[in-house]
Amino acid sequence: MPLSFSAPSTRRASLRVPLVCAVLLLVCSVARAQQTAMTLEAALQAATDQSTATQAAQASVRASSEAAVKAGQLPEPVLSAGIDDLPINGQDGFTIGQNILTMRRIGVEQEWVSRDKRRLRSTLADEQVDRERAGYLQQLVNVRQQTATAWLNAIYAKQALSLQQELLDHMTHELEATQASYRGARASAGDVVQAKAMLAQTQDQMLKATQTYRTALIGLSRWTAAPVAEVAGDPPAPESYVSSLPPDELRDVQPTLVAAARDISVADADTAVAESDRKPNWTWNVSLAQGGNNSKFVSVGVRIPLPLNRKNIEDRDVAEKSELATKARLMYEDTLRQVQADIRTESATLASGRERIDNLTQSLLPAVDQRVQLASAAYRSGAGSLADTFAARRAQVDARLQLLDLKREVSQTWAQLEYQVVPQTLAAAQ
Repeated sequence: MPLSFSAPSTRRASLRVPLVCAVLLLVCSVARAQQTAMTLEAALQAATDQSTATQAAQASVRASSEAAVKAGQLPEPVLSAGIDDLPINGQDGFTIGQNILTMRRIGVEQEWVSRDKRRLRSTLADEQVDRERAGYLQQLVNVRQQTATAWLNAIYAKQALSLQQELLDHMTHELEATQASYRGARASAGDVVQAKAMLAQTQDQMLKATQTYRTALIGLSRWTAAPVAEVAGDPPAPESYVSSLPPDELRDVQPTLVAAARDISVADADTAVAESDRKPNWTWNVSLAQGGNNSKFVSVGVRIPLPLNRKNIEDRDVAEKSELATKARLMYEDTLRQVQADIRTESATLASGRERIDNLTQSLLPAVDQRVQLASAAYRSGAGSLADTFAARRAQVDARLQLLDLKREVSQTWAQLEYQVVPQTLAAAQ
């Protein structure tokens, strides 16, 4: 007799395999989502490592460093060669070696730049390298500010999406409850239609919030240089230490001020170079010549520029560089005033934002929560309408969204204030 009992167990095993695979895929997708959820610190690190703008600024620093090595060197010697006193007529015309006056000559020239001049030029080149480093710090600060702002947009969009999801779940439950009440003759057909309409509106708001979150993730991906599937973590408290930094310390960590200070150093070094150029450089030369009768000659000479119009050339150059140094100092003072004014403005905005958050948290949220409780109790007792319950629930979500939007604005102000300076450890590491 044929055995037929193995087929059902085989069928059950074949059914279990897809189920196990589905569970494994779900677990893997959850694990992947957890791994790719990006915190603020991770976003800042990724943006710092992958930013092409900062890499370009680093290349500029390296380029100026190469130029700094060259600045302190003597000019390259010049090789010269030629024919002197070549006849162009007669029987010896255009011939070499027949006329005793015709000589073939080869020599070397070397412009001599004094050690003090080369030291001053090296100092100028080093100051220019430091100015390029200040430009790098400016790029770094911009990347960190933009990344922090993008991450904050994403995290608050995620929180807004969560609120919309809670409202959608509630509206779905309310529709099911209203339909059950209608079947039990405790609710009207109008209540069911209204519940469906409110659910449709909530679904639309849910789709809008989803798109806002996706757009925010794309905006963050622009700075991290890699797709961001999820963000995680809590927004930092809107408290910044930057507002308490004294001017001397601010000058070392605020890239705009660092760059302005470096402009002063470059201008001073450039003025010193121009002052040293008032003394001309001598050029030494030596050459070997051979005449038509195979006689050989050695010539030694020097070329010395004559600064006959020093008042209108060299002195004007020094005056120009000196005025540029004055300009750099005045621009630094103006930049310092602007930076301090911006810090005070952002600090005041931050303080006002914290006060508004506390006010909404302590006054508005309890009021809308109480409204929901009262409307729900009235509807259950028959004294209120379903529309009042929906309106109260919508007002509750709107109030929470209003608070979220305010927190997002305050956090962005915090990011602009907090990340406008470079931590000394990060600046030193870079």
